Amino acid sequence: MGLTVMMFTALGLCWGSNFIYMKLAADFISPAQITLLRVCCGFVPLVLVAWWRGALKRAQLRLLPHFLVMALLATAFYYFAIAKGTERLPSAVAGVLGGTIALFTTLASLVFLRSQRSSAAMLWGVLLGFAGVVVLIAPWQDGAAPLDKQGVFWMLGAAALFGGSYVYVCRFLAPHGLPALALVTWQMGLALVLLLLVTDTSGMGELLVHLRALAGVTFGLGVLGTGMAFLLYYALLERLGAVASAAATYLTPAVALVIGWANGEVVGPRELAAAGVILLGIALMQQGRDRSKVR
Repeated sequence: MGLTVMMFTALGLCWGSNFIYMKLAADFISPAQITLLRVCCGFVPLVLVAWWRGALKRAQLRLLPHFLVMALLATAFYYFAIAKGTERLPSAVAGVLGGTIALFTTLASLVFLRSQRSSAAMLWGVLLGFAGVVVLIAPWQDGAAPLDKQGVFWMLGAAALFGGSYVYVCRFLAPHGLPALALVTWQMGLALVLLLLVTDTSGMGELLVHLRALAGVTFGLGVLGTGMAFLLYYALLERLGAVASAAATYLTPAVALVIGWANGEVVGPRELAAAGVILLGIALMQQGRDRSKVR
């Protein structure tokens, strides 16, 4: 039990700290370059563990077209959109918006998956979660420093894209009984190839003279926040099941808020209230999903 709690906490810390690492690196390299380094450094521990556990099989090559879709949309472009949004927003705000993935996943499954039963609690949870997003954005506020609209768009677009990828996996990959570790290793590896082909790497050497940002984007964001985070998540998946493991996403906004505040970002009542409303919506939505499964 103690090991499980430690893994659960470590996963929340890995996910929640990703935004400050991207923010630090964004001062020196582009979002595309951040994405390339993240995927490259995250792929290394994944492929080593997948090879050690024998998760990768030659027969899986027949699913290569589906792996390419996941690599492009749920990895390469998804990570790029997050980096783009975090570049334009405070890391604390980006972390709160990043926590909306659960809302978009539920919304996509309700719309596109016939097997997903809806309930009043799920619907109210989704509505409450998006109400929290509105509170965070505060479109009615005429303050001197409103949130960057493009940054908000990139973050919500990334969350919606990742939520939609869940539907794609359920329809086209889940029926094959593919191990989750194999899927994520294939999509990360293919995403790395795609990013190497399209990313302009000029100027990345700037990171070599800014060691804090370099360590953050390679080790913090890549190795820990991506590669090890996936491994921790799948280990918890085996121990606790999908519902309990997904609860680690509750920690992401809270960790991002604390880290952002510690780095001098403004974390006021609006940010705290918005995070609380979003998390309450996710909890209500999860409760509704549990009840619909029981029925």
